[in-house]
Amino acid sequence: MTIPASISTAFWERAGITRPIILASSSPRRAAILRSLGCPFEVVPPDFDEGEYGPWDGGELLRRRSVEKASAIRLKRPGRAVLSADTIVVLNQQVFGKPADAAQATLMLKRLSEKEHQVWSAICFLPMDSSVPRIKLCSTRVMFHALGEAEISAYVDTGEPLDKAGAYGIQEIGGLWVSRIEGCYFNVVGLPVSQLWDLLISQ
Repeated sequence: MTIPASISTAFWERAGITRPIILASSSPRRAAILRSLGCPFEVVPPDFDEGEYGPWDGGELLRRRSVEKASAIRLKRPGRAVLSADTIVVLNQQVFGKPADAAQATLMLKRLSEKEHQVWSAICFLPMDSSVPRIKLCSTRVMFHALGEAEISAYVDTGEPLDKAGAYGIQEIGGLWVSRIEGCYFNVVGLPVSQLWDLLISQ
C-alpha cells in the first residue's frame, strides 16, 4: 500500500523536515530508499574522489568521508539540510570498495564466497540551522553461499557489481547468494534507515 503524499508530507514536516533534504550521493539505491519513505529530497552528487581506503581502521576514514561529502555540498547550498553516506565491505580486516573493473569484481566475489563479511556505512546529516555534523556508523554481518566460477562470471557480465561496494547488491541479483544477515538490511543496500531517523530527530 502506498501512503498518500499528503500524509507522508505531514509526517516529515512534524519530524522537522520542512524543506527537501539534499542527498549528497549519486547512488540510485539511497535515492530509492528515501523515496520509499516519502522523505522529500533532491540529489546533488558531490565532486569527491574517494580513492583507496587502505587497511580497515575501525571506520574513521568512513566517517571522515561522509562528513567531507556533506560539507562540500553545504558550501554550494548554504542553509539547506544535507545527507551523505559512505559504504564499504570488510572481510578479514581487508576493505572492499567499488571494483575498478570486471576483473576486480570477480576477485572480490571469489573472496566473499562461502564467507561471512561485514558491511559498514557512515551517514552524516547537516541540519539546516547548523554546521555541526551528526554522524552514525552502522555495521551488518552478511553470510554468502558458495559461488561457482560460472555464477560469478554470469553475474559480473550483468554489470550489476561494478558500482557497488563489495561487488554485489543484496536488493538485486546479488541477494540470491546471501544466506544470512545480522543487523540492518537497509545498511547493506547503502542507507541504514533507523540510524538516519536517529540523526534527524536528535538535538
